[in-house]
Amino acid sequence: MRVVHGIGHCLARGWGVLALWLALALPALPVLAADASALPNTGCLSCHDGKSHKLEVPGPNGKPRALKGMSPDAYGTSVHAKMQCVACHTGITDNPAAGSGHKKEANAPAKSASCADCHQKLWDDAKKDNTAAAKPRLGVVADNIEAYKKSFHARPGKTDKTQPMASCDNCHDTHSFDIPAADTPARAQWRLKNPPSCGQECHTDQLETYTDSIHGKELLGKKNTKAAICSDCHTSHAVVNTSGDPFKLAVTAKCGSCHEANYKSYKATYHGKISTLGYAHTAKCYDCHGSHAVLAVKDKDSKVHPDNRMETCKECHNGKKGVSVASAGFASFQPHATTNNFSRYPQVWIGWQIMVGLLVGTFGFFWLHTALWFYRELKERKAGTLRPMVKLEALPPDLQGKHFMRFPAIWRVAHITFALSLMILSITGMPMFYPDAAWAPWVMQALGGPHVAGIIHRVCAIIFAGVFFWHLVYMLIGIWRTRATFRIFGPDSMIPGLQDLKDIIAMFRWFLGQAPRPVFDRWTYWEKFDYWAPFWGVTIIGVSGLMMWVPNLTATYLPGWVFNVAAIFHGEEAFLAVVFLFTVHFFNNHFRPDKFPVDIVMFTGTMSLEHLRREHPLQYKRLLDSGELKKYVVDAPSPPITLSAKLLAFALIALGLVILGGVAVGFFGGL
Repeated sequence: MRVVHGIGHCLARGWGVLALWLALALPALPVLAADASALPNTGCLSCHDGKSHKLEVPGPNGKPRALKGMSPDAYGTSVHAKMQCVACHTGITDNPAAGSGHKKEANAPAKSASCADCHQKLWDDAKKDNTAAAKPRLGVVADNIEAYKKSFHARPGKTDKTQPMASCDNCHDTHSFDIPAADTPARAQWRLKNPPSCGQECHTDQLETYTDSIHGKELLGKKNTKAAICSDCHTSHAVVNTSGDPFKLAVTAKCGSCHEANYKSYKATYHGKISTLGYAHTAKCYDCHGSHAVLAVKDKDSKVHPDNRMETCKECHNGKKGVSVASAGFASFQPHATTNNFSRYPQVWIGWQIMVGLLVGTFGFFWLHTALWFYRELKERKAGTLRPMVKLEALPPDLQGKHFMRFPAIWRVAHITFALSLMILSITGMPMFYPDAAWAPWVMQALGGPHVAGIIHRVCAIIFAGVFFWHLVYMLIGIWRTRATFRIFGPDSMIPGLQDLKDIIAMFRWFLGQAPRPVFDRWTYWEKFDYWAPFWGVTIIGVSGLMMWVPNLTATYLPGWVFNVAAIFHGEEAFLAVVFLFTVHFFNNHFRPDKFPVDIVMFTGTMSLEHLRREHPLQYKRLLDSGELKKYVVDAPSPPITLSAKLLAFALIALGLVILGGVAVGFFGGL
């Protein structure tokens, strides 16, 4: 017997797939039929039990189609078990005799209640009644409804524009719907049904591919319910277009929820850092491993099998959109290398140990040096102890109020260029070093994105290196011109010698109150360290940065693990430079008690003769005794120049401290 209406699916055009969870929070939904008591469920089940009668309804093509019945037992254990059928099937107003069919008004089809409308009303009522806190599942359902409305499934169908691509009853049997509690055997069994539910009626090709994947074999073959299912990657309600940036960024993190160690190592790579900053153009997990067809690395059909990696790399590194073509070394790059596994990644482990040793040694010595220096100067200031001076004859009258030219203009220009380029390098590079820091995405966006930031970074790197090599040429020419009088370990040489070691020992004795403060010539040992630091810094940062700048050329001649090591060297040396400059260097030149708040010698180029006597007494005496002092005597800078120098110095110091603060937030936030 063909009938006009049937149960079919409970939801004709429902929204909010998992909205039915609310029944776990409420004993029953309100009955929407006018007189539900007159239409008990037993009457419905007398026909719609799937056994008693064969029921048919008109199909989409006008031909009759069989109407599936429902299991009373399954309905009895569902979240809707306490509801009456007519609560949803509001168009049913009679309980006909078997086989006679339901009555219907002329030109008016039987109606069913909307899942979304019903559950949204319950949530709205709970909020009005101030009972929302006691019914949290209603809020979950409301969120699911909103997520579904924006999802790919809610878009009009391809064949029938009046229907969504998928609605609640496409994914759930609403008569037997029940979500088992998390971490229960029943929930594990529920996960087994997810891929077939998505794939059998809609995503058949994807299901076939998934079935042969490592995830599918684990879940469907071995019944390992911890293996990834469709909703783990695509979510249940907020299903979005997989070609969009939001999905690309989110799905990688979803992979990481299972593969935590690999996700952490991926985030340490260039690809992972760009993704963490919120940009989707670099390789994600699925680009290398595949999406539905994920296979084990040892599988010869896997995209990441050693025999296939080159072709996989070339899917992105193909010479298009400014990306270089992958060369031989790309295939041996280690995207999941860690620094704590010597047996598997020996080069990475060794590179990390070298940098850790350099960091610990440098900071250990100079932070102790800084702390003791601050303590000693502060203690002497409180005690009113004057710094010992070298006993020199009074200055001639014509030298009163004069200054000593310590740094010529070309040195000052080089210094300010060095400082500005280094700070910009720090600003453009540190978001990549600490992409998880709250400030990192904001800074990267302000810079115009990774592409623009990369251009700025490389331009400043060229400027920085240019100043460095110019200085080398300048110094070599100067040494050649004075070769007759120049001494490698003389007072005008920046090369460390035995006297510097003696000065270090003497300085620590003064720190500890065991000896008077030592006196110095033209260059102190800490100034020599500041001078030579860029030599290894430019070498380490410059060479490693250049290797990563031209990866195709590098990988043509070197194995892929050099990129792993280069990234460690580049980042850790940059960290060393930034933290050292904005702590130790700033203290030595600006923050120590007898110079606070700022020293402008490097900005004006001059210092008072009294300052010279105080800081470099041996140089002062040597020049005075030889009669060369007057060659370096100049007028004091004018007040406007002095003020300008102070403002510039304060601006650079402030910028440096802001950068240091950002590094501190990134470093401690990542612990």
